Amino acid sequence: MERPDSRQSIGAKILMNALNKLSAADAAARIAAGTLKSEALVQACLERIRERESDVRAWAFVDPEAALSQARARDREPRRTRLHGIPLGVKDVLDTADLPTEYGSPIYRGNRTTCDAACVAQVRELGGVILGKTVTTEFATRFPGKTRNPHNLKHTPGGSSQGSAAAVADWMVPLAFGTQTTSSVIRPAAYCGVVGYKPSFGLVNRAGLKVLSDSFDHVGTLTRTVSDAALLVEELSGAPVTSFESVPGLKPRIGFCRTPYWSQADQPTQEALEQAVPRLARAGARMSEISLDGEFARLVEVQNAISSHEMFRALAYERTRFPDLISETLMGRLLGGGRVTRVQYEDAQAIAQRCRARLADIFRDYDALLSPSAMGEAPEGLDSTGDPVFGASWTVLHCPAVSVPAFRGPQGLPIGAQITGPLGKDGQTLLCAEWVHRALVS
Repeated sequence: MERPDSRQSIGAKILMNALNKLSAADAAARIAAGTLKSEALVQACLERIRERESDVRAWAFVDPEAALSQARARDREPRRTRLHGIPLGVKDVLDTADLPTEYGSPIYRGNRTTCDAACVAQVRELGGVILGKTVTTEFATRFPGKTRNPHNLKHTPGGSSQGSAAAVADWMVPLAFGTQTTSSVIRPAAYCGVVGYKPSFGLVNRAGLKVLSDSFDHVGTLTRTVSDAALLVEELSGAPVTSFESVPGLKPRIGFCRTPYWSQADQPTQEALEQAVPRLARAGARMSEISLDGEFARLVEVQNAISSHEMFRALAYERTRFPDLISETLMGRLLGGGRVTRVQYEDAQAIAQRCRARLADIFRDYDALLSPSAMGEAPEGLDSTGDPVFGASWTVLHCPAVSVPAFRGPQGLPIGAQITGPLGKDGQTLLCAEWVHRALVS
């Protein structure tokens, strides 16, 4: 016969495990009301990591005692902000003073930085809890890390913010930092079935990020809800708080944008997006098709030229001192970047500038644009992180982009819908993303 204290212990464990499934906003509200302790929330996340990390492999480093110590300190202090007591994962291309920062490369094995990246320091200042470092691909490029897709361990979680996306998707942490130079927030969010938010360029400070491309590096977020994505970036940037209470009354002007790369999306993705258009119209959106032609069709080429030129220089130390510790995949990209001339680089920058100006004019008639987040479901196999083609253009254009989990593919894996908005109009874009998500999943 089971002892009463045993039943109580089992019940406590079930309750603890349920806490890791709270959204950051819900957890913040409970902490504010005094009905939840940060320590209990962090302990629940750590328990989930213990249960699943050997399968998912989302984390580069976790120090449970350090995380719990932070949480206990938050519980003793007055609440500072909405982030107070909320655990967060940090992609391992962002510096952390108290945890190793290895950038996904054997060159930096055991590396300890002397200070936090600006966004990490802000999280601490705002009362957040750094749970650990999430896996990145090699220097946030395309050579895979160890992480697996939590929906099917035989499939890639995407790149390069793969650890952050997988950890959030598998209920290990409610918030995580990602970074994007091509499609490294949007694609893993789509593959793992979470929300990926690439803010307007420069909205989140990049100091302490291992820089690849000054022109394109963004700090973004992986979360399970659009409101959580807004919460984190608003607290970091000082942007106005987005009121999601207005979402039911919205009648957004949405342009269905197949993009010049539509033919590269698989048939299930094309059908899902095409069928979404009348559904969104019935829900109240003013829908129309928009074509991005002309120089927009060159933006993937532009992104590659600019980022490769900049990456060749940004990784000069690693490239010249430790060539044997760089993957063939990355070394090929670096050497290619060395062949991009200054004239080619400046021509590509000029195209990018012209397309940004043209997009600003297009957005006079639209609140947001709808396009694919990725070519399809997460591909099977762990040797590739998938193709970033559907994120690259929006990265070049610097506008806010949000991937929301909206569909399922033929293998039962998530397919994302990408919502982009005008540069600097992040709140509006997030509201449209939440509206689209509700309309498509309800």
